[in-house]
Amino acid sequence: MTGVLESALRSNRDAGKKALVPYITGGLGDDWVESLRASAANGATAIEIGIPFSDPVMDGPTIQLASEQALQSGASPVSVLQQLRGADIGVPLAVMTYYNIAHSMGLERFASSLLESGVSAAILPDMPLEEAGKWAAVADAVGIETVMLAAPTGSDERLAQVCERARGFVYAVGLLGVTGVRDKLAESSLQIASRLKNLTDKPVLVGVGIGTPEQAAQVCTVADGVVVGSAVVQRLLDGEGPEGVGQFVGEIRVALDEL
Repeated sequence: MTGVLESALRSNRDAGKKALVPYITGGLGDDWVESLRASAANGATAIEIGIPFSDPVMDGPTIQLASEQALQSGASPVSVLQQLRGADIGVPLAVMTYYNIAHSMGLERFASSLLESGVSAAILPDMPLEEAGKWAAVADAVGIETVMLAAPTGSDERLAQVCERARGFVYAVGLLGVTGVRDKLAESSLQIASRLKNLTDKPVLVGVGIGTPEQAAQVCTVADGVVVGSAVVQRLLDGEGPEGVGQFVGEIRVALDEL
């Protein structure tokens, strides 16, 4: 059975639109939930919410700083999920965090907490395919979609296995290294998107290294959509708040709709 997130992304694709998934660090400022609403109101197809972690190995300096600030202000997995309960953002939500948090909470409790908070999917970037079985079984049982990351270094055989296990969408890693804005779109972003599109009918979204409306549009000439993280979070760090986030998301939406 197709989950809430994947259904939304497929419907979006069937309507001829490209998916836009902004990333926002949970607990960053008192009005972070309003930034989710602003994103949805300005054209986000779904939203990725980062649960702050003390050792975020995939995240670059922008999201690391955001996580540090959120943790210092008292954010925790429990508090972030509690604030989402009843928030009614209007688009599917996915959380991004590290396996240690899920393991520490207990896999069943973590999955149930996501469900109770209105979250549809989970992204655990440090969980390799070979070790995904236990979590994936728990998540599948309660209806949480496990988004899998697909690296540009993977063989076609491995990427096919990742696509088979993925729920919600296949997260194409646009370039090797940590998250962050780059001056220009990496060629590997287009290459990994093209390879994955040849391997699966599931929605393929590219993240990592996409920071401008122009880059988002460029990668969406191949991919079904984009995940934009550091460039969104930077606006919150700069004090632009929900209004600044909404404006930026709207600018990306316009660029994607012009394709």
